[in-house]
Amino acid sequence: MSNKINETEWIWKNGEFVGWWDANVHILCHSLQFGSSMFEGIRCYATPDGPAIFRLGEHLRRLVDSCRIYRMELGFDVPALTEGCRELVRRNRVDACYLRPMVLRGYGAAGMNPVGSPVESYLVCWPWGTYLGEGALEQGVDVCVSNWQRQEPNTYPAHAKAAGNYLNGQLSRMQAQADGYADAIALGPGGLVSEGSGQNIFLVRDGALLTPALDGTNLPGITRDSILTIARDMGITVRETQVPRETLYTADELFFTGTAAELTPIRSVDRIPVGRGSMGPLTRELQRRYLDIARGNAPDPYGWLTYVNDRRAAVA
Repeated sequence: MSNKINETEWIWKNGEFVGWWDANVHILCHSLQFGSSMFEGIRCYATPDGPAIFRLGEHLRRLVDSCRIYRMELGFDVPALTEGCRELVRRNRVDACYLRPMVLRGYGAAGMNPVGSPVESYLVCWPWGTYLGEGALEQGVDVCVSNWQRQEPNTYPAHAKAAGNYLNGQLSRMQAQADGYADAIALGPGGLVSEGSGQNIFLVRDGALLTPALDGTNLPGITRDSILTIARDMGITVRETQVPRETLYTADELFFTGTAAELTPIRSVDRIPVGRGSMGPLTRELQRRYLDIARGNAPDPYGWLTYVNDRRAAVA
C-alpha cells in the first residue's frame, strides 16, 4: 500500500473550513520545534446507511484527555468537534476515509515553556486503505521484536496520544522494514511485551485472549477496547496481563489492533511461525465481528457508529 496521502479538498481549522493547501503553520510553531502536538486517528466506514465514523466520541474524549495532560487549552468541546468531523466528511464527499484531528501549539514561544504559543485545532480526512499492506487483513504479516524499547513509565505520558511519542515507533518500524519485516513489536523497559510500533497486540493461547496490561508504556487503544468488549460478549476468557517475550513464539494466534491496522493477523515473529503461520480461527471471528459492526453489516449494540448524514444520524 502506498504511504502517500490522498488529498481531499477541505480541512477544518479552528472552526472554519479552509482549502487543503491553506492549512499552514509557521516553521517556528512550538509543536514543530518540540513535538507537543496531540492527535487522533479515526476511521469512517462506508455503510448501507452512508458514511459512519467508528467510535468518534471515544476518540475525541481521548483527544481532550491528551490535551489536558499536556496543559493545552483546546477551545472546542466534544459536540463541536463531532459536528466538525461529520461536516468535514460531507464536504469532502468521501464514503470511507481516515480522520486526523490535531491540536498543536502555534507560533510564539521560543523555548521549552509553551506559554505564548496559541493552541490551534485541525480536522483532516483522506481516503486510506489497509495500513500494513495489500492483503494484510486476510494473509497476516511478518514482524520482529524491535531492538528499540518503549519508555519507562513516568518519563512521558504513554496514555496521551502525542506526536512526540511516535518517534520511538518510527524507529522501530523503519528498522523492521529495513530488515524485511512488515512491522515490529516493542518491549517495555522491563523486557515484557508492550505494543507494536503504533498498534496494540493480542495473543491467543488455549482459547484464551491475552493482551499486555496498560502499564505506562503503551496506549489505551480504542480498537483494543473494542476487541476486549466483543470478546467478552462472545464468552471468551480475556486477560490483561504481563506478557513475556517468549510467549510471542508459543502463542496459538497473534494479531495487532489499531484504527489504521484494524485487526491484522500476525503470521510470524522473528521468522518463527505463529501457530500454522496463517490467520487463526479466533482471530478470524473477532475480525469478522469487528468489521461487520464498523461497516454497518451487523447490528451495533454498543452505539459505536456516528452516521455522517443527517437522516441516519437522527436515529443513531
